[in-house]
Amino acid sequence: MSKVPVKNIKGDSVGDFDVADNLLVLDKGDHAVHESVVAYNAAQRAGTASTKCKSEVHGSGKKPWKQKGLGRARAGYKQSNVWRGGYVAHGPKPRSYNKKVNKSTARLAFARAFSAKVQQGDITVIEELTLSAPKTKEFSAVVKNLGLDRGGLFIVDEAGENLLLASRNIQNVEVTTAKLVNIYQILRYKNVIVTKAGMEALLERIG
Repeated sequence: MSKVPVKNIKGDSVGDFDVADNLLVLDKGDHAVHESVVAYNAAQRAGTASTKCKSEVHGSGKKPWKQKGLGRARAGYKQSNVWRGGYVAHGPKPRSYNKKVNKSTARLAFARAFSAKVQQGDITVIEELTLSAPKTKEFSAVVKNLGLDRGGLFIVDEAGENLLLASRNIQNVEVTTAKLVNIYQILRYKNVIVTKAGMEALLERIG
């Protein structure tokens, strides 16, 4: 069993959360993590860069000047890619940068990233995380009590509206659910704070 510390929203230690060793993946999956992170970052690209090819640049087919006798370099048309205002040779066109990651690979990568966080002691479990009102001040107090000077990732079972509104204006803090959290978010933040219900949902997702 691996022990994960449990705290309340005041920052007081109230025990440990047991994680079965058979759920942790520590001996494989590094390449799966790499593939998943690369695929995630690639999917964030808009892919909207666009340039005009030869057929898309407007202009006549008239020769700018005669071939010989003027001492200039020969030119056949004004839309040349070496001229200002001409077409772009081999330029970008709108495209999708999405990369396919198999379900088994994605599942292994997520389990590997989560297991590494448990092994490194970067995960803290809190009993519950509910706010009485959508007040940033109230959520900031929770962050301060937990000693998250550099922010962190909060994972809950179900994110209430008060929690989402209160946390969205705090720098380096992100709130998500156990069902929606992705591997990039887990690796991005040093500190990961998970509610008990969220932890059980994560373990169920891994197992």
